[in-house]
Amino acid sequence: MAFNADATFVPGDWVPYFFPGIKVEVFHGMARNKRGHSSEDESDHYRIRGWFDLYCTHAEKDTAKFQELAELHQHFAVAHTGWPKLDPLLSEPVQGERPRAEDELPVVFYASTFSRSVTSAPALVDKIGELAASGRWKFIVTLHPKMDSSVVERYRSLAGPNLRFVESDEDLLPILPQADVMLCDTSSIMFEFMFLDRPVVTFKTKMPGPYLIDVDNVQELESALNTALQRPQELMNATRSLCDDLHSFRDGRSSARVLDAVEEFITHRSAGLRNKPLNLLRKLKVRRRLSKELKMSDRQN
Repeated sequence: MAFNADATFVPGDWVPYFFPGIKVEVFHGMARNKRGHSSEDESDHYRIRGWFDLYCTHAEKDTAKFQELAELHQHFAVAHTGWPKLDPLLSEPVQGERPRAEDELPVVFYASTFSRSVTSAPALVDKIGELAASGRWKFIVTLHPKMDSSVVERYRSLAGPNLRFVESDEDLLPILPQADVMLCDTSSIMFEFMFLDRPVVTFKTKMPGPYLIDVDNVQELESALNTALQRPQELMNATRSLCDDLHSFRDGRSSARVLDAVEEFITHRSAGLRNKPLNLLRKLKVRRRLSKELKMSDRQN
């Protein structure tokens, strides 16, 4: 507030309404989540809560849907910009099969979410340790910040010549291109990895589809990884099709488009829009939430 911003960029679904400037929704992820791609998930992704002036969308489908909602509500605008988070990944020439020397071990990037109902981390720790120790594979492992600490310690203890443990606060985007294949469960990071045009193997995923090799038996894991390394044409075509559906741009310039959209909105598009809804109950909840977090911060300090 002291900075008196012209715009606040929000990767979540709420924002302190009393912040100055326009409120810009850039989204936490693409139009997929841990329960799959059902109509229930879509309704949540497209829920209009009355916080935002500008929605910066990622692909043709979600742009069209948000544009319909903008015409209905008439208190926000929509710009088809792409997702800024992908810029570092897409601005480097790292897409496609990773160049690998004949005697170089294939690298698997393993990422797992924390929710007990979908995480694969406890079930796979022994197998990943076994595969790393076999000398046939190298692993890069990262776990969600909210992962059970005892599980984190088990994976951290596996670190060695063939397994690198990456702490949850490290930036993962520069590390993703170092892997040939991703092993995952139902973490949204697998969609980010797919933009490298590389295959993904999952264990008991809640988001199955032809763009994944999914297994539900630990003993099938190494075979699935070997299949993924062959980059089956049907799998890779499905992966590319999904990426096209999720994100329109491959130029690594989504951040620039977001900034241009903000300039355009402030200069031209804000005129004629209705006022946002009063949202009295939601505003009260925001005040209470911020008050609680400030008190917790004061106690910690």
